[in-house]
Amino acid sequence: MRRALVSVSDKSGIIEFAKGLKEQGYEILSTGGTAKTLREAGLAVTDVAAYTGSPEILDGRVKTLHPKIHGGLLGRRRDPKHVAEMERHGIGPIDVVVVNLYPFEATINKPGCTLDEAIEHIDIGGPSMLRSAAKNHADVTVVVDPADYGPVLEALRAGGVSPAMRRELARKVFHHTSRYDGMIAGYLEQQGAPGPVRFPSLLTLQFEKVQSLRYGENPHQHGAFYRDFGSSEPGVAKARQLHGKEMSYNNFLDANAALELAKEYGNAPLPVAVIVKHNNPCGVAVGPALRDAYVGARETDPLSAFGGVIAFNARVDLATAKEITATFVEVVVAPDFDEDALAELRRKKDLRLLAVGELRTDLRTGPDLLDLKKIVGGLILQDRDFGAIADVRALKVASKRAPTDEEYAAFAFAWKVCKHVKSNAIVFARRDRTVGIGAGQMSRVDSVKLATLKAGTSQKGCVMASDAFFPFRDGIDAAAQAGITAVIQPGGSIRDEEVVKAVDEHQMAMVLTGMRHFRH
Repeated sequence: MRRALVSVSDKSGIIEFAKGLKEQGYEILSTGGTAKTLREAGLAVTDVAAYTGSPEILDGRVKTLHPKIHGGLLGRRRDPKHVAEMERHGIGPIDVVVVNLYPFEATINKPGCTLDEAIEHIDIGGPSMLRSAAKNHADVTVVVDPADYGPVLEALRAGGVSPAMRRELARKVFHHTSRYDGMIAGYLEQQGAPGPVRFPSLLTLQFEKVQSLRYGENPHQHGAFYRDFGSSEPGVAKARQLHGKEMSYNNFLDANAALELAKEYGNAPLPVAVIVKHNNPCGVAVGPALRDAYVGARETDPLSAFGGVIAFNARVDLATAKEITATFVEVVVAPDFDEDALAELRRKKDLRLLAVGELRTDLRTGPDLLDLKKIVGGLILQDRDFGAIADVRALKVASKRAPTDEEYAAFAFAWKVCKHVKSNAIVFARRDRTVGIGAGQMSRVDSVKLATLKAGTSQKGCVMASDAFFPFRDGIDAAAQAGITAVIQPGGSIRDEEVVKAVDEHQMAMVLTGMRHFRH
């Protein structure tokens, strides 16, 4: 007699799978709600309690923790000693195990979930059966993922599940139980803490491999893309690729950088276009229409925009698509695309098109709130930089001259962009577009000079944003020479007085944010 033990919380597809097992001659053992579901579908089922001769006790906490269950799972079929012991104790082999676990994650995410309720949704028997079956995968087929029902049935009908498939199914089990236990440990650490535990004592990360990449950052490096199990925030990692070549390592980095800057504008009525090259924005603009925003961003630095990665905060229309196809672009990432825009963009066979859905920031939870960086032998974590200035007009004015309305509007735009530029970061901007960007220089004055060099149009009348304070007045002097009229920067240098003096000498205006945006 071939036996299958079926006990699932997620019952999707289970009736069809159980019918397939019956067709292959399996006796089905089951428990509680699963047995009821199968019987209502007309399937003959043997209750585990009847099979073991031991009733479910302690409100169902103990029902499958029995030698006839675990002996049937762990006994090695080709070991004469195991076979003899199983016969002596009346233990029959169990050949297929179909188990998924109590929905602990869904339970703790419900509003008002209590500790007692969470504890009752910690599965004990399920992980025990899964681990037993997975350990003995040489003899037992174990299924934890409903997506595997079809392939397993197909294999059974073709003569049996291969050793390679049983090993792969077992691997999935241990991944599943590992994540489950890590989630429970993380939840319990949060209980009783005076506030949210940002950085747990043991950090458990679970990422699912999505694809191997052609190579890493450089052709001599190997690469792969993994997706975070716990992520709910719209982003490049969860995007639908609608067209184009497979994404590369550098494509993922640049698309993520571009989209994160576009998110600063969210789903606001004002369309924004961001062009990124080598993880730095080379052009950013807003406009009354998406096409206007894109053209404005491209004009900041047309040379660098060639072969760039573009992100939008709005659905891409045909007019914007025609501008994009007029030059070479690597990737376009947006909430979505109009059908006629897709048709236009698909004329470029290699152009990668990513749709990420509505740019909702209220879905940021758990791992989405952290920024992780690997160092040799360790990992450094911090909160993601969600720092923002709600009202630039409320900032301290450090100069004798107050900013004009136009300069304040430019400050609001430039400060958002500056946050996403590699340090040392300098952004020259008007109220609706960047004019010059200086990124990643070792001295701040060099970033000012680079922004001047990169300016696609006259900087006269523009404002300057700096991600950190000016250590000397030379950056101010260089900006004034370039035609900058106002500055937004954090302040906090021991030479702030010297810097303010330089601003006043040039009859510029300056506000202090008190907030730094280093980005390494």
